Amino acid sequence: MFLFLRVFIGVLFLVSGVEKAFHPYQNFLYALQAYQVLPGWAEIAVAHTLPWVEVIVGVFLVLGLWTQVALKTALGMFAVFIVVVGQALLRGLPIDQCGCFGAMLHLHPRTMIVFDSFMLLATFMLLRNGAKTQQWSLDRRFRR
Repeated sequence: MFLFLRVFIGVLFLVSGVEKAFHPYQNFLYALQAYQVLPGWAEIAVAHTLPWVEVIVGVFLVLGLWTQVALKTALGMFAVFIVVVGQALLRGLPIDQCGCFGAMLHLHPRTMIVFDSFMLLATFMLLRNGAKTQQWSLDRRFRR
């Protein structure tokens, strides 16, 4: 179960990041601007960098490389995603899709709050069970 969860979360970040990284950054920038939480210069910086952070975290989780660091980063990202989407819902911003998976998958923000909450809990569970989480990982292989 721990291996499946680690790889699932990794693939989730990998797919999400690749979808945004290999399409014009303006697509993701438009989704970010709808949340109205960052100044313009920060929105541009996030639109350029976040997809690559997602790709790196995804690869590390799938391979089990630097697993604890990747899980802590994923935990922080899920927490930020929940706060950003939640504030948009509370403010009644007219967002009908979250933009989380670029153009590949259109999900309503309420759906993403629930999904990200489950992923946050799963990531926390993986962090709490480090030895089991590192089964079939490069971390375990390199420790020998």
